[in-house]
Amino acid sequence: MKYLRIDTNGIAETTAINTSAGAGDANKIVATGSDGRIHSSLMPVGIGAETKNITASEALSAGDLVNIWSDSGTVKCRKADASNNRPAHGFVLSPVSADASATVYFEGTVTGLTGLTAGSRYCLSATTPGGVTTTIPTTSGQIYQPIGYAISTTELTFEPDEPIVRA
Repeated sequence: MKYLRIDTNGIAETTAINTSAGAGDANKIVATGSDGRIHSSLMPVGIGAETKNITASEALSAGDLVNIWSDSGTVKCRKADASNNRPAHGFVLSPVSADASATVYFEGTVTGLTGLTAGSRYCLSATTPGGVTTTIPTTSGQIYQPIGYAISTTELTFEPDEPIVRA
């Protein structure tokens, strides 16, 4: 979306923003995103989803569940994985390259998934890092962590339970 603004050089065409990087975006006009919603970075603190920017230690895909961990004292995120005791602490909605900053969501709806069955309960996958499944892990040493319920074929509510290590 574009709009006209008056500045010291006259009238200029300017693009509205749909995310904010902070104070540098002060006094700019806001546009909704492709989903028709206002991005959480444009909301006042305390309004919208709880998020934190954390460096990804590996490439992440949109919709991946992530595990928060300490790399020699530096907080990082990686794909959650029931096969190696990496419980899900949050999720990402956008793809992120390794060593780049990821916006990790700690509540809300995981979008961009495929093949879900609405109404079914999902848990952290032991076969697809960052993924969910309806198949409960049963192998000794794996974790069983319920994640939430599918609300459509592409969306899952993020309501993680404490992980249980299988004996």
